[in-house]
Amino acid sequence: MTFYTFEIVIEKEPEDEGYLASSPTLPGCFSNGRSIEEARRNIREAIQQHVESLLAHGQPVPQQEHLVHVEELTLGLA
Repeated sequence: MTFYTFEIVIEKEPEDEGYLASSPTLPGCFSNGRSIEEARRNIREAIQQHVESLLAHGQPVPQQEHLVHVEELTLGLA
């Protein structure tokens, strides 16, 4: 079994109640969901289908060679 690792980004939809999920490693691979958890499940399925398609067509599966760290920073200014 081969394991692949993908960064995912989940963002609040600007004009909707849901969330948009994507992977910077796989441009064009995205999904959405009504909650963060649903968006996470849906992007997992989308990435799996995308990778299966790449492999079926003999194409390489892109992998990031560095760890990406994203966090939220709150700043209070007087």
